[in-house]
Amino acid sequence: MLQVCLNGARSQSESRWVPVTPGELAAEAARAVGAGAEDVHLHPKGSDGLDSLEPRLVGAAVSAVRAVVPEGVHVGVTTGAWALPHPGRRVELIRSWTVLPDHASVNWHEDGAEAVAGVLLERGIGIEAGIWSGTDGARRFRASPLAHRVLRVLAEVTDTDPGTAAVTAAALVRELGRGLTVPLLLHGEDGGAWPVLRAAAGLGLDTRIGLEDVLMLPDGSAAEGNATLVQAARKILDQHHTPRF
Repeated sequence: MLQVCLNGARSQSESRWVPVTPGELAAEAARAVGAGAEDVHLHPKGSDGLDSLEPRLVGAAVSAVRAVVPEGVHVGVTTGAWALPHPGRRVELIRSWTVLPDHASVNWHEDGAEAVAGVLLERGIGIEAGIWSGTDGARRFRASPLAHRVLRVLAEVTDTDPGTAAVTAAALVRELGRGLTVPLLLHGEDGGAWPVLRAAAGLGLDTRIGLEDVLMLPDGSAAEGNATLVQAARKILDQHHTPRF
């Protein structure tokens, strides 16, 4: 499965193609899915351009994207602590969402991860368990009573060195692989994004690409939107696909 991560915590000061408004998110999602993305991850944003968990903003972003992607393409959001550091307040806002995403990411190294994951389960929202390399997220996740209830593990390689990111990815997969009973989505960021995507392709794992993770195409040129990143990722994934006869 190839997921597109439309915007992340980035702003349009980093790339004019980063979608912010519901309309921009919808347009980028439609193009990315048309290019081969099968799932959508996005960060709802306020008028200040910052990530938000406010019900009105989450509802507007999710509804706009759902309206333009085919049925069966799931739409997810972030619950990252940078949007709202206080875990209790994050839980309160999730409880007040009126439009529910299909899934939401929970970074397991963050304070309050268990509480946030718990309220998502209460509301019937799938959990992407974010496990970042270089943190104690994997240890916390393995010890969690909720580990077997998540939709997937979102393994994020924070090593941005293109020369070492794939090695870091392999170590993270080994660490998570022991006893893992849910799907694993492996991805990197910035300089490590493309090496890690190639590693995921070689291992036959789910992966993702998008302006949240990287602003450049494999050839080093600037990506003009998420669809160009998805197209490039599809070429890599197709090279590792073995036809079945």
